[in-house]
Amino acid sequence: MRHYSLFDRLLSALDEGCRVVNHFGTVQTESMDESEERSLLTERQRKHSAGLMRVNHAGEVAAQGLYQGQALTARSDKTSAYMRNGAHQEMQHLLWCAERLRALDSRPSVLTPFWYWGSFGIGCLAGLMGDRWSLSFIKETEDQVVAHLSSHLQRVPCSDRETIGVIERIKADELEHARAASAAGAMDLPAPIKSLMRGASKIMTKSAYCF
Repeated sequence: MRHYSLFDRLLSALDEGCRVVNHFGTVQTESMDESEERSLLTERQRKHSAGLMRVNHAGEVAAQGLYQGQALTARSDKTSAYMRNGAHQEMQHLLWCAERLRALDSRPSVLTPFWYWGSFGIGCLAGLMGDRWSLSFIKETEDQVVAHLSSHLQRVPCSDRETIGVIERIKADELEHARAASAAGAMDLPAPIKSLMRGASKIMTKSAYCF
């Protein structure tokens, strides 16, 4: 088995980041079925659903950055592999969000590069604190994401069943990811760190909804 140096892993992380930011920062052409689906929503409902999905998309972009950053600086190969696998699993969520935004005739946040690379830096710092801290950071992130998605389910227009379905699928997966992090050795983070994470999440939520 080849041993990858820090430089190798850094190049891989940079390549992955560029692919995430470039691919999921574009809008594809809509289909006729998607156009007909949007006609079931009022313009106000469509824009609101799109804003919520843009927030979710930004969150999934940030998740990619967090996982990749933590994989880069993890103390053990086991934890690094755990983080890379987590990023792979979260990629499906990113695809769902991007597809739903396209169906709603909308676009990802223009701040997508910032969400990714900012989160990547935070992930690197979390990884440097140690593997247990890194796993704990993942667990707390997933717990806050679940709470965030629950609030979205209460705000999505009832007629927008497709968006509701996407959010419900993502929420179920995030619950499982939080349980997996606990089983892997995550601990409960100190209250001040949790508060800082919630504060950062609110900034991203408000910015991504509009931009």
